[in-house]
Amino acid sequence: MNRNYEMMYVLRPDLSEEQLNAAVGKYRNFLTERGATDVNVQVRARRRLAYEIQRFQEGVYVQMNYKADGKQVAPLERAMRLSDEVLRYLTIRQKDDSANATAAVAAQPEPESEPVEVEA
Repeated sequence: MNRNYEMMYVLRPDLSEEQLNAAVGKYRNFLTERGATDVNVQVRARRRLAYEIQRFQEGVYVQMNYKADGKQVAPLERAMRLSDEVLRYLTIRQKDDSANATAAVAAQPEPESEPVEVEA
């Protein structure tokens, strides 16, 4: 069963444009080679960090959304943990909104309409 995942990771700010694209491509390919689908990558921006990480005060934020069965998450996080390029990462499994929305609509009772009298 494929589930939706969202991963946000922060890359070192001193990477050149080529190194940045290579790092983003490496993690995208990592997922697609292991069977993830609908991999969508967005390089957000270079931003100031809330606190200093490895003596860096800025970082390049990258967001990845993908569908996977869950077996890809641990190896991807391990690769990022061992990488010198990645400062921080966070993976979130998103709720399946389509099943919840269908159940919520089915559970709602039909509103009863009453005739409204208007005085003249």
